[in-house]
Amino acid sequence: MEAWQLELHGHRVIYRSAGSPENVSAKRGPIVLIHGMVNSSRHWRAVAEDLGRDHYVIAPDLIGHGDSATPRGDYSLGAHAAYIRDLLAVLGVDQATIVGHSLGGGVAMQFFYQFPARVQRLALVSSGGLGHEVSPLLRSATLPGIDPLLAVATNEHVLAALWRAGERLQERGVQKGVYLQAIARALLPLRGAGARAAFLHTLRSVIDVRGQRVAATDRLHLLAGMPTLIVWGRRDRTIPPEHGRRMHEAVPHSHFVELARAAHFPHLEDPAGLAAALRSFVAESDPGSSRDSDWAGLISPHPARRRVG
Repeated sequence: MEAWQLELHGHRVIYRSAGSPENVSAKRGPIVLIHGMVNSSRHWRAVAEDLGRDHYVIAPDLIGHGDSATPRGDYSLGAHAAYIRDLLAVLGVDQATIVGHSLGGGVAMQFFYQFPARVQRLALVSSGGLGHEVSPLLRSATLPGIDPLLAVATNEHVLAALWRAGERLQERGVQKGVYLQAIARALLPLRGAGARAAFLHTLRSVIDVRGQRVAATDRLHLLAGMPTLIVWGRRDRTIPPEHGRRMHEAVPHSHFVELARAAHFPHLEDPAGLAAALRSFVAESDPGSSRDSDWAGLISPHPARRRVG
């Protein structure tokens, strides 16, 4: 993967690419990989380099994440989707296959909802926005007063202690050691104050103490003309695989792939399996066609109006 920097609306945005633009055709645009919360484009490396053998792959760092800027501003799903639209416009990309993991799945669905004509295919990986349930750790991070606690938790000495504790537990055969190290890995990108603020703004825009509060389930019917792939790790304890199965049932033409080796991070835990699923999906599907003008009957099948005032 190669890293590139550009400026959007006065803010630094980083994206990484793999493969060649020469691999792009009218039926097969670039593949855009959208990462999840406290992740970055770096986490897509294995998948991107695999797909880059015969596709052109673009993986942005969402604003407030990775190496992109962390301005004070809007961190809603819609704002993230708009930044990706702006990035693709600057790169001269009119249409693409949009892939999103976790929070990035919510951004991918919002991107489709806001800019349907720019989407050739939609792929969701352990996606948010498809149900209420989410891990207690993420729910607790939305509580008032968590900000100073997060600053302490991301201190380099605390992170090092968490990592060592995880190693010792694993040496004794205790599985919880893996989760301690996963927590340390997740907290690592939040050492900077700007990154912590961006994380909390993003998190609280989609999750509260009761669980996920933003859902796309009432808009899944809009995917009627869009090739859709749903991928989940069988061992996912952050967002249950049942969310993906329910979406598969709600979108009759969709494809559902469960990766037995993966938990919540298939692009890290089984990158070869995920890349194979994405490659087959693109090869076996024609680009979707979805325009604003096609949606009227889907949005409101009974559009009769009556005066109420």
